[in-house]
Amino acid sequence: MLRPGKTYQEVYQAFQWEIPEFYNIGVDICDKWATQPNRLALIYETEDGRVEKYTFRDLKRRSNQLANGLKANGILRGDRLGILLPQCPETALCHISAYKIGAIAIPLFTLFGTDALAYRLSNSRAKGIVTDGANLPKILEIWDNLPHLKTVLVTGGPTPENVLDFWETVEKGSLHFQAMNTRADDPALIIYTSGTTGPPKGALHAHRTLLGHLPGVEFPHNFFPKKDDFFWTPADWAWIGGLIDVLFPSWHHGIPVLACRAKKFDPEAAFHLMAKYRIRNAFMPPTALKLMRQVKDPRRRHRYRMRSIGSGGETLGQELLDWGRDVMGLTINEFYGQTECNLIVGCCAEIMEIRPGSMGKAIPGHRVDVVDGQGTPVQRGTVGEIAVQRPDPVMFLEYWRNPEATRKKFIGDWLLTGDLAQKDEDGYFWFKGRKDDVITSAGYRIGPAEIEDCLMKHPSVAMAAVVGSPDKIRTEIVKAFIVLKPDVSPQPEIGAEIKNFVKVRLAAHEYPREIEFVHELPMTATGKIMRKELKKLEMERKSKS
Repeated sequence: MLRPGKTYQEVYQAFQWEIPEFYNIGVDICDKWATQPNRLALIYETEDGRVEKYTFRDLKRRSNQLANGLKANGILRGDRLGILLPQCPETALCHISAYKIGAIAIPLFTLFGTDALAYRLSNSRAKGIVTDGANLPKILEIWDNLPHLKTVLVTGGPTPENVLDFWETVEKGSLHFQAMNTRADDPALIIYTSGTTGPPKGALHAHRTLLGHLPGVEFPHNFFPKKDDFFWTPADWAWIGGLIDVLFPSWHHGIPVLACRAKKFDPEAAFHLMAKYRIRNAFMPPTALKLMRQVKDPRRRHRYRMRSIGSGGETLGQELLDWGRDVMGLTINEFYGQTECNLIVGCCAEIMEIRPGSMGKAIPGHRVDVVDGQGTPVQRGTVGEIAVQRPDPVMFLEYWRNPEATRKKFIGDWLLTGDLAQKDEDGYFWFKGRKDDVITSAGYRIGPAEIEDCLMKHPSVAMAAVVGSPDKIRTEIVKAFIVLKPDVSPQPEIGAEIKNFVKVRLAAHEYPREIEFVHELPMTATGKIMRKELKKLEMERKSKS
C-alpha cells in the first residue's frame, strides 16, 4: 500500500513491492473480509430500480457454493471459464469462484456478437461459460463449433437442454470450500485486447496482477482508501478498467462498490447515482466525462460530493480539467496503461503539479521510460515509445497461445506499449499518439493528441478525432472528424472558424485542412476513439476519387 508523503519523489522512492510466493485473488478480495459479518461489499441497483446489498460474508458463502458447483460440473484448475455478464453480483461471484478453483477467468463483453465470442472462446479453448438469458442465444448459436466448451450456465430465463441453471447450481453446492493455494505467478485471467491490429490477443495475467495494480489505483485516487470511500465506474467489468481498476482493488481494501447495469451511459443518470449513493471515488473514461460536461448546471439537481475521479484511455486536456474543478469540485487525475501492463503512469493532485495534457509521472513501483527502436532510453524531450521494464508484477505473463506476438512485445527487458510520448525534464510523460496514428505531412511527423486537445477547447466542439488523410502533395494532410454540441449546426462558417482556432494556437502545419462533421465517432467498447476506422474510411474514399 502506498504511504502518503510530501512529494512525489518521496513517495516513489519509499515504495517497495511486497509480493508473497502464494497468493489467490479470490481469497484476497473476499474471504479475508468475511470474518466481519456486516462489512458491506456491494450495492447493486437493478434495471428496474431494486437495490440489493451484499456483505463479504455473503460473497464468501455464495462463491464457495459456486466453486463446488463448477467443480462438480467439470471446471477444474487451469480450465478457462468465460464470464459473459454485465455489472452484477453473478459476475463477481464467477470471478471469485474461478480463482478459488485455480481456473482461468475470461471476462467477455455482453455487446459482443457471435463472431467476437466464437473467436475468444475458441482461441482460449474455454471449457465453461456463465451468461444470462439475453446472451444465451448467442452461445447456443455457436456452441456446435466450440468442441472444448462443455459446461454452460445461465443466470436467468428458460434453461434449455444441456444448459445449467446458475442459481440452482449455487444452491446445490456446499458452503465450505478450500481455495486452491495458488502461487502469485500462476495464471488467473485472460483479457482480450481490443484487436485494432489483427485479431484480438489474449493477455494472460497472473494472480499477482491485482497486487501490481494497487499503487496505480491508490496514487491517482489520492491515496485510496480513506474514510467513507465508496467506488463506482460506468466501465463494464468485462474490461480491465472496470474489473481491476475498480472492483478488485476496492475489495482488496474492504471498500464497497456500486454496481448498476445500464444499457447505455446516461450522463444525467451518472450525476444522479453519485448523489444517491454518496459515491466518493470513480473511474470515468474520458468519453463519459465529455458527455457529462454537456449536462448543464448539474449541481442544481444533484447533491454529489466526490473525493477522487481517475480517468484514462485518452488525454483529458485543459478543458476537462477546468470542468472537473468547477463542476465536480476536484482535480481529475489522469492515468495511463494498457491491457498487457496497466496503470503505470499517472497523476496525484495531492503531491504533484498537474500539467494539462500530461499523463503524469511513473507510478511508484514501476520503471517507465521512453525508448528508441533499439530499446535505448532517449534524451528528455525526444519522442519515442513508452516502455516498461521487467520484472513488474502488473505485467502480463504472455499472449495466450501466441509466442510470436509475445516475443515482439519486448526488446530486451523493455515491454513496448506501441504508444509514442515525450518525457520532460521533470519526469512528466506527454502522449503523442499510437505509433501507427502518427501523421506524416510535408515532412512533419504530427501526433493527433495535441490537435484533438486543441479542438476540444473550441466552444462548439463536443468530441473530435484527428487522422491523416492521403494527399498527393503532402503525403498526408490533417483531417478532423468533429461531433458538434447539440445546439450548433454544421455550417461552413463553423468549419472555417475551427480551422483558424487550431492554426493560431498550434502551428500552420498542424491545423486540420479538412473537417468533416459527424453525428458520432467510432469507438471501442471501452470508449477509446478508433482512429484506424476513420483512417481506413479516408483511404478507401481517396482511392476511389
